[in-house]
Amino acid sequence: MRINPKRKVHNVSGENIVISQIEGTADMTQVVALNESAMLLYNNLRSKDLKVDDIVQVLLDNYDIDESTAHRDAEEWVASMREQGLIID
Repeated sequence: MRINPKRKVHNVSGENIVISQIEGTADMTQVVALNESAMLLYNNLRSKDLKVDDIVQVLLDNYDIDESTAHRDAEEWVASMREQGLIID
């Protein structure tokens, strides 16, 4: 899996957001805000093939959490990013 190269993060008034055109018949735009942790992961992993273990390691290196918490958070981050179209296989 990889971070979707078609999606770019923009900083707007101090908020990190991804703006995407939703494909389909209606003209719709999706805006996703990324918090500090999501941006940390995005910036560290955007040019790599993603593995959950890599995400876990970034979390362990940057936060005072145990490995099971980091693994759970990594899985949740991947699921959320996939749901928003920000991670692709």
